Amino acid sequence: MEGLIFIAPLAGFISLVFAAFFAKGVLKEDAGSKRMQEIAGAIQEGAMAYLNRQYKTIAVVSIILAFLILFLLNDGMKIAVGFLAGAISSAAAGYIGMSVSVRANVRTAHAASSGLEKAMSVAFRGGAVTGLAVVGLALLGTSSFYILYGDVNLVVGFGFGASLISLFARVGGGIFTKAADVGADLVGKIEAGIPEDDPRNAGVIADNVGDNVGDCAGMGADLFETYVVTALAAMLLGSLIINTFENAILYPLMLGSVAIFASIISVFFVKIGKDGDIMRALYKGVGGSALICLLAFYFVTDALMGDIRLYYASLVGVAIMVLMVVITEYYTSTRHRPVESIAAASETGAATNMIAGLSIGFESTLMPTVVIVVGILASYFVVGGAADSSIGLYGIAIAAVAMLSTTGMIVALDSYGPITDNAGGIAQMAKLPADVRKVTDDLDAVGNTTKAVTKGYAIGSAALGALALFADYRIKVNLGEQALSLDDPVVLVGLFLGALLPFVFSAVTMSAVGKAAFEVVNEVRRQFREIPGIMEGTKKPEYGHCVDIVTKAALHEMAMPGFLAVAVPLLVGVVLGPKALAGFLIGIIAVGLMLALMMDNGGGAWDNAKKLIEDGAHGGKGSEAHKAAVVGDTVGDPFKDTSGPALNALIKVVNMAAILFSSLIIGGGFF
Repeated sequence: MEGLIFIAPLAGFISLVFAAFFAKGVLKEDAGSKRMQEIAGAIQEGAMAYLNRQYKTIAVVSIILAFLILFLLNDGMKIAVGFLAGAISSAAAGYIGMSVSVRANVRTAHAASSGLEKAMSVAFRGGAVTGLAVVGLALLGTSSFYILYGDVNLVVGFGFGASLISLFARVGGGIFTKAADVGADLVGKIEAGIPEDDPRNAGVIADNVGDNVGDCAGMGADLFETYVVTALAAMLLGSLIINTFENAILYPLMLGSVAIFASIISVFFVKIGKDGDIMRALYKGVGGSALICLLAFYFVTDALMGDIRLYYASLVGVAIMVLMVVITEYYTSTRHRPVESIAAASETGAATNMIAGLSIGFESTLMPTVVIVVGILASYFVVGGAADSSIGLYGIAIAAVAMLSTTGMIVALDSYGPITDNAGGIAQMAKLPADVRKVTDDLDAVGNTTKAVTKGYAIGSAALGALALFADYRIKVNLGEQALSLDDPVVLVGLFLGALLPFVFSAVTMSAVGKAAFEVVNEVRRQFREIPGIMEGTKKPEYGHCVDIVTKAALHEMAMPGFLAVAVPLLVGVVLGPKALAGFLIGIIAVGLMLALMMDNGGGAWDNAKKLIEDGAHGGKGSEAHKAAVVGDTVGDPFKDTSGPALNALIKVVNMAAILFSSLIIGGGFF
């Protein structure tokens, strides 16, 4: 069985080969007219310039942390090398995906002239490049370092590097995209009364750039680290039950390997049927991937573990994935009650729109939490957790790994969103015919739902993965199962501090978006006021000024959230001790999950309520309901694209930091 370990890096490499294959196919497509290429070139230049500046900033932080790891931890050299490799791989996942997305957008816009099927194919294949690059790099890196070191505890550095870059990518990209979006919408739609993506709006290029750095590079780095961290959590727990199951460490990697082949095969399932339903076509890929995994997991489990109960745990994980997708679509799609209720509430103004949106956001936490709770209990007890808690915890980790089996397809769906959003913007700015614009609008409407669905999937997987990480931390610092009593004030204090951090973190990120959007609003107003001919279309706005504003804001404001994520848990552990930090981790997992669900789903519902009205419901564009919906969407934007998704990364960064620096915390604290 030892030779099977080499299947994992091979599967990762094959995934990267297919990513390159799909990228080549997309780039062969016609990029359209000179005007279309000029617009796409501006988006591409802005996106790559921002990402280059962001990674240079993050590189400095990463090098400093690598030196701290080197000198503070045992085997510091190996862990530091893994940390840097994880950081580089996470950055590469986002970079590869975005470099293709900013080229696929204009090709999708041009393909729309040939019809819906052609345009959807180009957009999805562009997204598939990101999906396959993410899972390929994740599995290749994790398995290679395990093979190299032979000790899963030394691979934790790789996971911490991935988590840290994910947090910076999520926060920085989220601030960039939503500051540009909010600023452009407030002046363009509400004050000037011009359409979205109108070339007369000075913020429009920054907005289109932001779609890529937030939803493509950000989500790519996010699910890269989720994949790595979840696999690591299962492998760490597997090392505890190695005497019962000799392949317990290898098993998660083999599940990931067969899942990659399932994703590659399922890309070819995505085709629009005679009904023209885009969402159904995309779900064919997700469903095909899940079904292939379910079949393959049985044979992998039987061959490696010889215990069918672990297969049942993987079934639980896939079921959670399906239910999270269905529930998230229900709360964020224009076809269901939640979005319709927000759109209807907009008829009486912005205040009632806001109340309805907040209500839907709060309500949307119920069903996902029930699904996760039932999934945790089912995966724990189905493998015999009542008799052996270590095996039960391993069952939960396997459910989390199985939930991530469709990551390749889910990331493809997410990256499809910014590609189609940009395609619509290019079609608008290049003044393409109405029938072409209708195709890009249809693609974009589905893209809003797919982006929301992937966020729900990401936070659900984070909850399961973080629970496994918490179990790893508790074991590393030698805390018995009875040590975490709420009668102990130290544990309770840690719990309160952990519950507090998501709110402080969200306050910092929301404030950053608000401040940057304020500057964009003033800049767009200035240009309308001081540059004659913009509104008449005889003079081009100075797009670069807005891009520069949000770039500087994103790079400056992402420092504090990153500092909070690493410094606060270490401070709690060193000052208050390992029990307080355990309470802290429980608090951040529970509250972070609820707050992220509320923000992601509420923001997505606000966004699509605006889209529903723009499609003609409740008075249509220009109506009072539309103006109110724009206000709601403006508030919901940083909810769903900045603070909410960043909480997903925060939860795992904090848990990974606790595990990585556990040796400094053991025996520490004044209590």
